[in-house]
Amino acid sequence: MGFLTNKTVLITGGGKATLSNGKAGSIGYGIATAYAKEGANIVITGRNVQKLMDAKEQLESLYGVKVLPVQADISADADNKAIVESVVEQAVAAFGGIDVLINNAQASASGVPLSEHTTEQFDLAIYSGLYSTFYYMQACYPYLAKAKGSVINFASGAGLFGNYGQCAYAAAKEGIRGLTRVAATEWSKDGINVNVICPLAWTSQLENFKNAYPDAFEKNVHTPPMGFFGDPEKHIGRVCVQLAHPDFKYMTGETVTLEGGLGLRP
Repeated sequence: MGFLTNKTVLITGGGKATLSNGKAGSIGYGIATAYAKEGANIVITGRNVQKLMDAKEQLESLYGVKVLPVQADISADADNKAIVESVVEQAVAAFGGIDVLINNAQASASGVPLSEHTTEQFDLAIYSGLYSTFYYMQACYPYLAKAKGSVINFASGAGLFGNYGQCAYAAAKEGIRGLTRVAATEWSKDGINVNVICPLAWTSQLENFKNAYPDAFEKNVHTPPMGFFGDPEKHIGRVCVQLAHPDFKYMTGETVTLEGGLGLRP
């Protein structure tokens, strides 16, 4: 039994994606796998029901944990607050509370120059990433405060370095970084640990980005000094598990897994 047995983690964007070589290729599923190995109850959200069900089937069969998949899409035309509150209500009804919130979901139209970006493309990134993170943090706050739990948000090097063709994505991710810092300041009194991760792992999204926008990929994405891209479970999921460990309580900052190293920046 792992140290997260009987704890509950809510992971947005937790469906199972697959690389062209057949291997698992999504950060959300990698995180879910790492938490499943520690015995946690898992709630996963996403737009694609089949990817959620694939994740549920594999995680439950391999690790004997309970997985609740909930279809949810945060977008410009939806009642997003109600959608998120429904997800949280279902999670609490199934497992009694929420100990860890991981805001991983993000969609974007990467590869489109700022001068050509449409309002719809900008909204896609802001709603699926920044607004999603905002609403889930608000809805989960009472349960996280009760559990003295953890929040782990996801930003990106696109915002840190101003990547070409990623204006909306970068804006959403920088907004998430700012939101995380405010939560770390405001929620420390409640015993809630709040961190943001800026990852670089080889995923189906990155693979698709390379195929669709090879020029933008070459300008923005470089093999880390360690000589390979991170693994969604081993290098990202295990960091998320570490940040939920009791030994990490009251430590807040930015966990960076961008250039072959891993460090916590206060």
